[in-house]
Amino acid sequence: MASLVKRNHWVVRLTHWVNVLAVVIMAGSGMRIFNAHPAFARPGERFPLNPWEGTPIPPWLTFGAWLGGARHWHFAMMWLLVLNGLVYLGFLFFHGEWRDIVPRRGDARDAWEMLRFYLFVRRDHPHQGKHNALQKSAYFAMPVLGIIIVLSGLAIWKPVTLGFITALFVNYKWARFVHFVAMALLIVLALVHVFMVFTVDPYSLRAIVTGWYDRARSPEARNARPFYHLFGSARESTAPREVPPA
Repeated sequence: MASLVKRNHWVVRLTHWVNVLAVVIMAGSGMRIFNAHPAFARPGERFPLNPWEGTPIPPWLTFGAWLGGARHWHFAMMWLLVLNGLVYLGFLFFHGEWRDIVPRRGDARDAWEMLRFYLFVRRDHPHQGKHNALQKSAYFAMPVLGIIIVLSGLAIWKPVTLGFITALFVNYKWARFVHFVAMALLIVLALVHVFMVFTVDPYSLRAIVTGWYDRARSPEARNARPFYHLFGSARESTAPREVPPA
C-alpha cells in the first residue's frame, strides 16, 4: 500500500501560515502597547494576579517601535486574524475536518497513554489517526483561545461602545488581563507545537507546505519521541511510496 497521502487541504495550509504571521505581529505589537502602561490596574492601584505590576516587557520582544505604530499594526493584524479564523473555521465545518480535532470520549485516556510514551513508561507508540490525543487537544484549544483573544480585545478597544462585551469579563482591567493571558497561552501552545514538529515529526513540515505526507515516516511508524528515533528506526515501513500527480 502506498504510504504517500494528501494530508492538508490548501485552505488549511494557507490559513496556517497567515495565522503564523498575524499572531507573531499581534503578540509583538500587543506587548509594545502593554509597555505604555505595564500594569493591569489603574495608576496607584495593584492587580492581585500580577506580581510584576509596573514591570515592562523587554523591548526586544515588542514590535511597532512606538505606541501609535504598534496600535496600527495590532489592529491591522486583528482584522486579518478574524477574517482568517472565519475562513478556517468555515472550512473545518463545511469540509468535515472538525471531526479531526473535536474532543471525543476516550481522548483523556489516549492523552495519558501518549504522556506515558513520551516519558518512556510505555514502550510502543499508541495507535493514532491523523492526530494523537495531545495534538487534538492543542488544535482544539487554539481556536477557542483565538475567540477569547478577539472578544477580550474588542472589550478593551471599545469598553464604552462595546460595554456589553466588556461586561463578559467583569470590567476593563479583567478584560485586559484575560486578553494578555489568553495570548500568552496561545504562544506557549504554538511554541510547544513547533518544538514537537522539529523533534518528533519533522516530516510533517512537507505536509503543511505541499499537503503531502509520508505515513511510513509518521511518529507511530518510527516509534518517535522528542529527540529519540528522530530520523527513523527499525520499525520504519519499507512499503513503496506513491508519487503525487503532477
